[in-house]
Amino acid sequence: MPTIQKTFRESIPALRFIGKRYFEVGGHWGEWFCNGWFDAIEAAMGGTEKITAIWENGGGYIGLERHKDGERWQYWLGMFVPADTPVPKGFDYVDFPATAGLGTCWIYGKESEVHALCGSCKPAILDAGMTIWHDAEGAAWCFENCTCPRYTTPDQDGNIILDYCWFVE
Repeated sequence: MPTIQKTFRESIPALRFIGKRYFEVGGHWGEWFCNGWFDAIEAAMGGTEKITAIWENGGGYIGLERHKDGERWQYWLGMFVPADTPVPKGFDYVDFPATAGLGTCWIYGKESEVHALCGSCKPAILDAGMTIWHDAEGAAWCFENCTCPRYTTPDQDGNIILDYCWFVE
């Protein structure tokens, strides 16, 4: 059974998210790997060490969500990159200011189970005294950060850690 192992605040600089927008979850991750789209983003930023140099937990493959009452929910796949990274042809982007931080939960468990606990992270972040950040249009943003090796390399019990983050003030 998955558990939230840790909840904490991360400071981040201004970041750019480069990816593609969808209006449903599912089926897109395989397409990304088959088409080498993560590789294209990594090349645009000059290698993942460019993002990990400014954000310790950067460099993961991201499932980004945009939530705003009265508007259609958005799901993006892609990566966070330094704010000045050029956007490769065929991709979209979202810029996030340095004024936002991250409220992060580490969800520990089997890969097939950890995503079911993502909905518990917002209350955990609020319980930890953080406030959800909203962009200039009033939208809140959160994401799954599949960080290597926490997410990609199971421990001796076959468990991984999924970082689930909300932008916070």
